[in-house]
Amino acid sequence: MLLLAALAGCATPVFKDAPVASPGVADVVAAPERYHDAEVVWGGKIVALENLADTTEVQLVAYPLARGQRPDTRAPSQGRFVLVLPGFVEPMDYPPGRWLSLRGRVAGRETRTIDRSEVVHPRVADAEVHLWPRDFPDDRGHWSFGVGVGVGIR
Repeated sequence: MLLLAALAGCATPVFKDAPVASPGVADVVAAPERYHDAEVVWGGKIVALENLADTTEVQLVAYPLARGQRPDTRAPSQGRFVLVLPGFVEPMDYPPGRWLSLRGRVAGRETRTIDRSEVVHPRVADAEVHLWPRDFPDDRGHWSFGVGVGVGIR
């Protein structure tokens, strides 16, 4: 039983050969020349998607990554970034509120207006994307111990 509990705590990384240390969104905003074309492994929550003529831009709020390169939904956000994908992307697959992790390359930065503030967004291209299940972060196993007969309602 103890072995099962220990194994349940392990989380395999999504991107197995990804760099151990990845610059954060704030690092790239502060020194874009230093990190141009750097490989990053980031995660976040989708806030907007725009299909353009040849690419799709997905705007995300960045969150630090936890075990298994999963976005840590309980941590404070770390800024915003734009994921640039080739071609058309189905908006139903990338709706606002969906969580993802990615491994890609820094491809510059841009300034976007959010409400009345100008916010610098790093751009990430050439990315591998992992979309987390729609019920993320609530898809983790739930533990329950007890003795006797009962009914559990979720």
